Amino acid sequence: MGLSRTTLAGSGVIKSIDSKPLHAGEQMDQLHVWLTAQFAEKKVEPNSGLGMAIRYLLKHWERLTLFLRQAGAPLDNNICERALKKAILHRKNSLFYKTENGARVGDLFMSLIHTCELCGANPFDYLTELQRHAADLAWNPSRWMPWNYRATLPQSGIGVDSG
Repeated sequence: MGLSRTTLAGSGVIKSIDSKPLHAGEQMDQLHVWLTAQFAEKKVEPNSGLGMAIRYLLKHWERLTLFLRQAGAPLDNNICERALKKAILHRKNSLFYKTENGARVGDLFMSLIHTCELCGANPFDYLTELQRHAADLAWNPSRWMPWNYRATLPQSGIGVDSG
């Protein structure tokens, strides 16, 4: 019994735990049977590259199939991957800072920009509004966080730009 890429992904593309098809568990069971059969039927040498990959997969099977047993478990770690990608890009860019203070400022901006993106705020607009309302920001910084600064703008006397 062989599993092809279309058998695993096929019509049951899993987008989230709430929308996963009922047969995802069956597909994972079929994959487990196929993986163990590779060693049982001596189709794969355990010390080969494929054999080591299969052993690794079987060793971590419980964690791999957690999404089938745990409601709310993410099916992927794309959010973490994206966050790490930004940090790695920043690390590469930070090689060109001339001073230690410049590196600290770069770290601060990277953190602010990423937080804005996670909150759904436009980083450029957010940083612009911080500049425009520097006095208000110094007086009450908690009202000027990326997730709540839009609610503070009408109270400050200047509305949100429409462009």
